[in-house]
Amino acid sequence: MLGKRKRVVLTIKDKLDIIKKLEEGISFKKLSVVYGIGESTVRDIKKNKERIINYANSSDPTSGVSKRKSMKSSTYEELDRVMIEWFNQQKMNGIPVSGTICAKQAKFFFDALGMEGDFNASSGWLTRFKQRHGIPKAAGKGTKLKGDETAASEFCGNFQEFVERENLQPEQIYGADQTGLFWKCLPSRTLALENEQSTSGYRSSRERIIIMCCANATGLHKLNLCVVGKAKKPRAFKGTDLSNLPVTYFSQKSAWIEQSVFRQWFEKYFVPQVQKHLKSKGLLEKAVLLLDFPPAHPDEEMLSSDDGRITVKYLPPNVTSLIQPMSQGVLATVKRYYRAGLLQKYMDEGIDPKMFWKNLTVLDAVYEVSRAWNMVKSSTITRAWKKLLPGVEENSGMNMDEGAILAANLATVLQNTEECEQVDIENIDQWFDSRSNDSSCQVLTDSESAEDQAKAAEQKTSSKTRKLEPNPEKHISHKAALEWTENLLDYLEQQDDMLLSDKLVLRRLRTIIRRKQKIQNNKSH
Repeated sequence: MLGKRKRVVLTIKDKLDIIKKLEEGISFKKLSVVYGIGESTVRDIKKNKERIINYANSSDPTSGVSKRKSMKSSTYEELDRVMIEWFNQQKMNGIPVSGTICAKQAKFFFDALGMEGDFNASSGWLTRFKQRHGIPKAAGKGTKLKGDETAASEFCGNFQEFVERENLQPEQIYGADQTGLFWKCLPSRTLALENEQSTSGYRSSRERIIIMCCANATGLHKLNLCVVGKAKKPRAFKGTDLSNLPVTYFSQKSAWIEQSVFRQWFEKYFVPQVQKHLKSKGLLEKAVLLLDFPPAHPDEEMLSSDDGRITVKYLPPNVTSLIQPMSQGVLATVKRYYRAGLLQKYMDEGIDPKMFWKNLTVLDAVYEVSRAWNMVKSSTITRAWKKLLPGVEENSGMNMDEGAILAANLATVLQNTEECEQVDIENIDQWFDSRSNDSSCQVLTDSESAEDQAKAAEQKTSSKTRKLEPNPEKHISHKAALEWTENLLDYLEQQDDMLLSDKLVLRRLRTIIRRKQKIQNNKSH
């Protein structure tokens, strides 16, 4: 009689290795023998493939998570996702994170997300959080997490050798990186004056989308922004054909660019657009895409064009803040232009903050951030590659602080705008550079009275049933003009042959009409 097989508990790394070998075609039976487990266990690992990979990807890549043997989830999974994203961002930027800071941040996110339950950011919770994500103890002691300068220097040398060996031109070298954008926010002194900031009607914005910027080292080929939101089709997108948006939009429950989304973007958008661009330049359709150490991206060998000429290369861990091109001012510049555009839109419409908050939609944000990306100069992108490709920057022009110029100009305009007199350059500059959870970025809550909701519902119903047939013999009100403009915008979004410039012009007209309506309302009171 055969003896009972000894129970084997696999680590996360073992399970990842099994998944990889299954994809290579190795049989269940052979793997069960190699790892000393039953075939049913191998089949279970294949069945839970996505969950295992997502768990490993959500953890700190430089930690010992691969040694863990369980994937116990958190009671508050959404909070866990936000927290690990925040933690990795702090680490990437070299910001010290102590246990106390981590606990306070968790409490902040719990309240900001409007989560239900009796959450206590205790030392026990902190310990379990670190265990779940394989965060080493040293990361919680407040020591500054600096970039690995040795690894960065070594990679730069190897990358330059790779470029020379493969005979790649700057046109053929691409970089991509993602960041969170809390799209509904304005400077605190603009929306909430000192006597109002303490009221419950103001809190930090929590409406976030993820944007990914991708461009080549010359800055002359910028792919459309990749935008990821939680909703498959947000309410504001109603009637909009996603293929007509100025960005490439994906939905993901975690609102982060995970493996399936990234692979789809790479195969359907990146490869074809790069091939087309290089062909137009008379260059060999061969390129490399530089990415961060893969927290959520497939393995290098899994990402390549069908002919194998377009591939990816990953940076080593903990060097993003030092040499990742998009993190050398490019992403920050996009956010600055976006926030400057948002502020300009607020001033142009001339309406009160509550109405601005209510009217602003994620579709508006998509157009604004696309405009912001288009405004980033090629020289800004070229300079971002200077550590990896020292020779590229020679003709990039003067290095000007675009953010400082924007801050000064906007502060001057705001100081002459009603209810914005207290805004100064320091406030604008702080707002430009504020992190996602910065208290200098405030918005009004979207809670409305029952009377307001009933009025809005009545207006919505009447706008659907009313026939919008203009009579040239009658005076056209601002309200009617605004309704026609909104309908025309909806129409344009449904067409697949409309230019982005046409849509932007109409959006500008809508802003002008809103401002005129506001002026008229003020005169009538």
